[in-house]
Amino acid sequence: MAISMTHLVVTIMLLAAHTAFAETNMLQDLCVADLKGSKVNGYPCKDPSQVTPEDFYYMGLANAADTSNTSMGSAVTAGNVEKIPGLNMMGTSMSRIDYAPGGLNPPHLHPRASEAIFVLEGSLFVGFLTTSGKLISKHVKKGDVFAFPRALLHFQQNPNKTPASVIAAFDSQNPGTQSVGPSLFGANPPIPDDLLAKAFSLGTNEIQSIKGKFQKK
Repeated sequence: MAISMTHLVVTIMLLAAHTAFAETNMLQDLCVADLKGSKVNGYPCKDPSQVTPEDFYYMGLANAADTSNTSMGSAVTAGNVEKIPGLNMMGTSMSRIDYAPGGLNPPHLHPRASEAIFVLEGSLFVGFLTTSGKLISKHVKKGDVFAFPRALLHFQQNPNKTPASVIAAFDSQNPGTQSVGPSLFGANPPIPDDLLAKAFSLGTNEIQSIKGKFQKK
């Protein structure tokens, strides 16, 4: 009897879990983001009667961004839910990344999405780090695709004397981006100097010098 009761409890729990996961799927045709609404793990739905074609349209990825005024020589133009409200609840978004000659999209991660890039122009050196510290890298050229797993540190570098650009696709409407340098050395409030000095085997003066380069203006 005890065994059958255990089986019954386990079965009920599995069914409840399955139902909970199923309920996370969309229960309507669309959920255009109300960008002015209060966010609770995403945006609330706009009144369906107020939905327009413009909620699903964006032309911001058509042209190259200006990379001349960026410190790394790269510029990201996002096409996420904040630019295309119709992407809300769809679990997808796109961005364009442009690289000046010698430009770098420095090591960063997307906590909520995997990423795949399609090279529009030029060629790049790209890669990501596994949690065991293995570097998976490759030189890619126009027409190539390369994928980066969710939440792993990755980068793209343009080692050439001509510009390059890619289209990036994400499996999240709002993938988020966390860059290593600004996150650690530009945190607000700041991470203590002695903590960073020990973590990177540097002196506190060196840490303060690095922090100075990431201070928000």
